Amino acid sequence: MAEENLFEQLKAVLTDFKTFLDENVATIKPAIQAIASMVPQVNELIDELVSLLDKLKAEIASFDVGAIPGLAEVSGFTGKIPALLDAAKKLLPDEAGAIGTIGDIADVVGGLPSVDALKTELTGLIDAVRAHLVSLKA
Repeated sequence: MAEENLFEQLKAVLTDFKTFLDENVATIKPAIQAIASMVPQVNELIDELVSLLDKLKAEIASFDVGAIPGLAEVSGFTGKIPALLDAAKKLLPDEAGAIGTIGDIADVVGGLPSVDALKTELTGLIDAVRAHLVSLKA
């Protein structure tokens, strides 16, 4: 089975977070509010998470990859990079930071073909998680 790309991983994480909140928001809301009365930074935590989700949604919305010719081939190219990086890490251990950066970039580029297919799902999940988070402060 092929390894999940970055956007599929994001979908899985958001789905898990949403499911948890769907099942537990009624239980954790009073606890969050009680904690916030003693530790007001809890509200800042929620605000920062909401802000992060807003930025994530905007970034996903900005991807328009449908008209890029050769995108599938680029994805194939980036799919070959992890094996090269694994070998390079062993030979160049002092370059681990740079090698990690290359891997992160390759993950993003390699996942681009799936963005259009997942965009609606991802933004829906982000909206649902965001709504739950905002409700915790109400």
